[in-house]
Amino acid sequence: MRNFGKVLSFIAVAAFLASCGGPQGDKAQTGEAQEVSVKSGDVTLNVDLAASNVEWIGTKPTGQHNGTISISEGNLLLANGAVVGGKFTIDMNSIVCLDLTDATDNGKLVGHLKSPDFFEVETYPTAVFEITSAEAVQGNPAATHNITGNLTMKNVTKSITFPAMVTVSDNGVTASTPAFLIDRTQWNVQYGSKTLFANLKDNFINDEISLVINLKASL
Repeated sequence: MRNFGKVLSFIAVAAFLASCGGPQGDKAQTGEAQEVSVKSGDVTLNVDLAASNVEWIGTKPTGQHNGTISISEGNLLLANGAVVGGKFTIDMNSIVCLDLTDATDNGKLVGHLKSPDFFEVETYPTAVFEITSAEAVQGNPAATHNITGNLTMKNVTKSITFPAMVTVSDNGVTASTPAFLIDRTQWNVQYGSKTLFANLKDNFINDEISLVINLKASL
């Protein structure tokens, strides 16, 4: 029984440490914004707004929150049956929290996320992602391509690269990513950052946000 108690204690500690960790996913490669070139003769597919969104997870030592953000417009560009470009707009006013069931708590969190502490949606109501390249990859069961593009948020533009599963058919294109991480502070979302502010102790929010992008597009 003594050994069993030790095992339970170990499991509890491990679970606590896991809950204190950051969001899950591989870090997106981040760099300076890249030039966008559009090839002639591309086929333009419109993003299905009802079937497309961005999922997010933010974490802190005491837990995490998750939700979605809607896409308000966008398109994907095809050449010779392959994705070569595209652009979509993310409606930051549409941010939703899915894990808080109490309406008051939910409203407070969403209001805080929309405030100048975080995404400052009154001044920056949208974010934009524009594809600069879509490179086919082999040997990755979770992805067919590495997507590189410029993410503009709060008037800051950075290039990011992440994997995606892209399927092109006669009906259009579907694309989804495994969870990947971006460092929010690189886009001036700084509230509660342990990296930027000293003496926060356990009152910090992890700099990295986990994102999943879901896109569907058709003629």
